[in-house]
Amino acid sequence: MKTRSPLLALNLHAVLLFTLALPGPSGRAAEPAGAARVVNPGPPPSDAIVLFDGKNLDAWESEQGGPARWRIEDGAMVVVGGTGNIRTRRAFGDCQLHIEWATPEKIEGEGQGRGNSGVFLMGRYEVQILDSWQNPTYQNGQAGAVYGQAPPLVNASRPPGQWQTYDIIFRAPRRDGSGKVVRPATITVLHNGVLVQDHFEIRGSTYLERPQYEPHPDKLPLVLQDHGNPVRFRNIWIREL
Repeated sequence: MKTRSPLLALNLHAVLLFTLALPGPSGRAAEPAGAARVVNPGPPPSDAIVLFDGKNLDAWESEQGGPARWRIEDGAMVVVGGTGNIRTRRAFGDCQLHIEWATPEKIEGEGQGRGNSGVFLMGRYEVQILDSWQNPTYQNGQAGAVYGQAPPLVNASRPPGQWQTYDIIFRAPRRDGSGKVVRPATITVLHNGVLVQDHFEIRGSTYLERPQYEPHPDKLPLVLQDHGNPVRFRNIWIREL
């Protein structure tokens, strides 16, 4: 058997070390795959409007008028089925929204009947909330979807009962002097830190089978949906842009 020279062996060893040190696609040394780290966000930015801090529902009211009838439990706001949607007392247009939510740990129902709620920008442009962990349903009805219009780019859902986050950048539609929409509303959504909507152009109100823009003010309240499931919310803040 032919033996390698010491110089050749040294060169092969150097090549191996260089290969192992090559950066991965992100520009960093390759790391083994694993579950994403779970981190808690810091306090809201100094210019943010805190909509819920775990203490009271003062920033909210029933969509039908009067006090919000959802309950506070262990620092979270919990949907009370049958009491109706709630909305902010203050109106918003362009905004950055941070909201944390969790579907019930105990799995009940399937498809759209499992951990369903929604975040309605301006009361009409919905980002779907759903327990989408191993729960097949139609694509544009999953968690992170612009309901009825755009499925999420990926399913970034965590198991039921775990806290999840939405970070949303929303730009309201623009109209000319006659009321005609000259620039559609756009939305970017990060679900648990993962991009699921990338500057999507909303085609109109999301609850309509054939979306179209309806006349509305430049600012409207944010609405959270009562779909009958005890979805929880916490740490909600918004920045006007």
